[in-house]
Amino acid sequence: MLDIKFIRENVDLIKENCQKRHVEVDINTLINLDRDRRSAQQQIEELRAQRKSHSKGKPSEEDIAKLRAVGDEIALLEQKVAIVEQNYLDLLFKVPNLTHPESPIGGENDFKVVTTVGKPPQFSFEPKDHDELLLNLDLIDFERGAKVAASKFYFTKNNLVRLNYALINYGLDILSEAGFTIIETPDVAKNEILSGAGFNPRGTETQIYSIENTDLSLIGTAEITMGGYHANEILDLSQGPKKYAALSHCYRTEAGAYGKTSKGLYRVHQFTKLEMFVYCKPEQSEQMHQELLALEQKIINGLELPYQVIDVASGDLGGPAYRKYDIEAWMTMKNDYGEITSTSNCTDYQARRLNIKHRKEDGETEYVHTLNGTAVVLSRFPLALIENNQQADGSIAVPKALQPYTGFAKL
Repeated sequence: MLDIKFIRENVDLIKENCQKRHVEVDINTLINLDRDRRSAQQQIEELRAQRKSHSKGKPSEEDIAKLRAVGDEIALLEQKVAIVEQNYLDLLFKVPNLTHPESPIGGENDFKVVTTVGKPPQFSFEPKDHDELLLNLDLIDFERGAKVAASKFYFTKNNLVRLNYALINYGLDILSEAGFTIIETPDVAKNEILSGAGFNPRGTETQIYSIENTDLSLIGTAEITMGGYHANEILDLSQGPKKYAALSHCYRTEAGAYGKTSKGLYRVHQFTKLEMFVYCKPEQSEQMHQELLALEQKIINGLELPYQVIDVASGDLGGPAYRKYDIEAWMTMKNDYGEITSTSNCTDYQARRLNIKHRKEDGETEYVHTLNGTAVVLSRFPLALIENNQQADGSIAVPKALQPYTGFAKL
């Protein structure tokens, strides 16, 4: 979340930024609620001081009656504050992060192409999409996935299982060499952690599976669990940023995701992902964002996939992101580029909610900056590899970088 003091002092800027982000938040009401809660809190403190000053010595019956009346008034004000505070927080949490001045302004299609690497493959035969290729090679079973779980769940089979593990180990080796700490996270998190990381665990627009009769939800990304990893801590960043390579399963409802571009592995309810997550000093986050993007490109360059890097437009940014880059690989199923990774600089937006700080050289503390980025995702990575490396006989060539991990050169 943003600092309410900053919002109070920059109302016009915040309103303009909400418009850029295509987010509707009543900033005037937020400011009024903030004023009301601070006024009520001040009254409570004054009444508590009054009660404390009259409670010294042996009170008379009249004093006891007055103290009881003050206590009742405090209780009523606390009830009022609780209601105001909840309404205030509901609005405050809807205010998106600020937007990087170089981010393009607009909606989903107003992104800026930063660079294009490689060219879409030219086949001497009619190419198939990954769905058909995987079924023909007996590498996936969507039908039984739907029977056992639901539509968009699936079983991977045979050498696709080995290819998936190869992709993870390939990514882990690159990130280990880059100084990342390898970690495997829980697949669930408390709802307060989800909210702190900027994900809505409840409501009609949520993409999260909630666990009935608990305050837990299945995570949609390890960004959630890693955001909570250092919650309510003061970090020592004197030796550099804390960098994690976090492996987890991910669960997403994908509500409303239908159509041609949702077929096969492009939009599914469960997948495995290796996520990069970084805690750093505020002055380091711009550089770290470029480093995460460079690592994503290194991983994809090794897989020899044609792709483009895009600077995501303001209206397509998630609430926590200050700036976001996507890497889109060429996909036969789309006859276009499709997202396979993203990396976001969330500045102190998540850290402020989750209360994560570091101690500066002068001994003072300040909120850290958090960043995240996809290293490997076992849905769209195999999709892109299979479609771009299909052969005339229906087999799939395995990129050379993965062959030491798979032990085979073809699927």
